[in-house]
Amino acid sequence: MSSHGGAVGTGGASGASAAAAPAIALRGIVKRFPGVVANDGVDLTVERGAIHAVVGENGAGKSTLMKILYGMLRPDEGTVEVDGQEVRFHSARDAIAAGIGMVHQHFMLAENLTVAENIVLGDEPTRAGGRLDFQAARRRIRELGQAYGLNVDPDRLVEDLGVGDRQRVEILKVLYRGARLLILDEPTAVLVPQEVDELFRSLRRLTGEGVTVIFISHHLDEVLAVADAITVIRAGRTVAHVRPDEVTVHELAELMVGAELPTPETRESTVTDVVELELDGVGVDDPITGRPLIDDITLRVRRGEILGVAGVLGNGQSELVAAVVGTLAVDRGTIRLGGRDITGLGVRERRELGLGYIPEDRQREGLVLEAPLWENAMLGHQTRRPYSRGPWVDRQGARERTAQIVADFDVRTPSIDVAALALSGGNQQKLIVGREMVAGPTALVAAHPTRGIDVGAQAAMWEHIREARRLGLAVLLVSADLDELIGLSDTLVVMLRGRIVATLDPGSVTPTELGSYMTGAAADPGRGADGEGP
Repeated sequence: MSSHGGAVGTGGASGASAAAAPAIALRGIVKRFPGVVANDGVDLTVERGAIHAVVGENGAGKSTLMKILYGMLRPDEGTVEVDGQEVRFHSARDAIAAGIGMVHQHFMLAENLTVAENIVLGDEPTRAGGRLDFQAARRRIRELGQAYGLNVDPDRLVEDLGVGDRQRVEILKVLYRGARLLILDEPTAVLVPQEVDELFRSLRRLTGEGVTVIFISHHLDEVLAVADAITVIRAGRTVAHVRPDEVTVHELAELMVGAELPTPETRESTVTDVVELELDGVGVDDPITGRPLIDDITLRVRRGEILGVAGVLGNGQSELVAAVVGTLAVDRGTIRLGGRDITGLGVRERRELGLGYIPEDRQREGLVLEAPLWENAMLGHQTRRPYSRGPWVDRQGARERTAQIVADFDVRTPSIDVAALALSGGNQQKLIVGREMVAGPTALVAAHPTRGIDVGAQAAMWEHIREARRLGLAVLLVSADLDELIGLSDTLVVMLRGRIVATLDPGSVTPTELGSYMTGAAADPGRGADGEGP
């Protein structure tokens, strides 16, 4: 692998000692930001050829530590060793040159390019005379795929790939550049159980060939299933190094947050006969291609009911949510709220009629990150009391309501005047849920409400969603967490290629069975090819 330069080695290591040294050793890492110490003397030692999990709450310091290892940040104190040699990275290019690659939670692929073009982008192979040599690239990609169980057709467009194949492309990108240590950030967040199993098999093949993997996840059962060793970080400090056979899921959760990991088990039914949110034959077409994004969606969500929507990412769930909340105009069908036709109404009018919304991406759609909490608490409700008096913002009323949300929904913040970006992901999410619930909605659309938050905040989200049901709200829950869907939903539907293809009983279906419906491997016997029931 060609070196990009810039990394400074400060110690020598013979071939024999390097082979005996751990792949990575971070010692006494300290990283300070204004007003916060993100890493406070963190230690992390990762043995060569191991899958090493790093777990902790949001805000515990995991991301900062990985950014230091990947050269995106420099530590204020402490040392980084690669193969027994101390290094100082000035950029991610330095880390890549040292054999470290990172696969981010959100895929960074160009959908209009082929697999091969995405993999070689920025590191294109050339022949004599400077001409691109894609034949050599395709050959190398196929070799890597066969060696590590990551087979993907180099000539397929990324836009035609499923989520599991896209992740393989991301891993192949870093392997192509010679990485011998992979940092995987929440790699299973959008995968169905079968794809998780395939990923774990590939990781085992990688480590069998001497590749080292750092695995960051909030799914503790997966951590125990795949990791060789686990490091727990809490409040910027290393609090434990354990092996999977030494702890249970509950014990690991307690190490992380000081409390047992709760389960999203549903309680007694509160479902009524009153339909609050109704979709009848709803369809939305791609404005460019005319292809249906969602087609003939018919749903009825009753008061006191949680209707869960499962599906592999990209099968119409986001468009369904957008159609309901009003950010995407429908081409066919009708949407009703409380018996009233809201199909032609805008977002503001729908929310004033009682539609609450927890968006899929809290930072892009749910918050203004640079604004203080009391201003964020107004979003979507700024035209109503206590946030306004006539055309004017009521600062005092807004601040009092925000203080109430912070107290009632356990938003951990030093002040309602701090910017939303200063909060952890879990506390940002609690602020959004509190904002929606205190407005007194009759229906709640919750899109991936626990994505990217730790087990403590996850438990709070589950309880808030249960409470919404107890209060008689009609809840439309879209999630990639199959245990969450099964545990919380009263009714469960599956979306595939923009249509509802199955209606399932959460009380009897397993995550594996649900995954089969999501990928099209199973069909609902009570539902025809058009997605309608008998």
